[in-house]
Amino acid sequence: MPERPQSQRDVLPIPDVTPVGLTTYDAKDPDTVFPPIEPLRPPEGAPNVLIVLIDDVGFGASSAFGGPINTPNAGRLAAKGLKYNRFHTTALCSPTRQALLTGRNHHTVGMGGITEIASSAPGYNSIRPNTCAPLAETLKLNGYSTAQFGKCHEVPVWETSPMGPFGAWPTEAASNTSTASSAVSLISTTRRSMKARSRSSPRRRRKRATTSCPT
Repeated sequence: MPERPQSQRDVLPIPDVTPVGLTTYDAKDPDTVFPPIEPLRPPEGAPNVLIVLIDDVGFGASSAFGGPINTPNAGRLAAKGLKYNRFHTTALCSPTRQALLTGRNHHTVGMGGITEIASSAPGYNSIRPNTCAPLAETLKLNGYSTAQFGKCHEVPVWETSPMGPFGAWPTEAASNTSTASSAVSLISTTRRSMKARSRSSPRRRRKRATTSCPT
């Protein structure tokens, strides 16, 4: 059986691999052998990724960073990982979220202010450029299953209705699954398959039987 070429991950989406070898036209031909279908999966040893964003909490509030609020779980996570001490908050909801989720300056991703005060001024239109992919989208294109839970305040206000468009919604822009209920925003990515998928409306307080909507 011909060996399956390795996928190259330096370009996303990962380009399709063209089979190399003999192509037969008769299924009964003894030389009719092809590599098995292989679904896209993260590289071997790829870690799970969890990002937690809490509104209205100072950088040094958590005990994980020496603050007065006891957060033992955060402390245990921090003790086993890396702690970064130069996070530049924008002191506003939408800009902080978009900057954290993309790793870019908030003006670079069009979020100089909250979405409700968007204008046509450069860096303030609340539209994330298609050249600035969020972390979850990069992971999804590498085979991760992704999800976002909590507050979503990164969608232009004219795109938040049930009519869409949905390109900036977490269900399409970054995550396979999205639900929201509070002021805590959490991005979770895992290598395991996630079957449940739902669509929730950003910034809408609509009651539904299956999922709650972002606040």
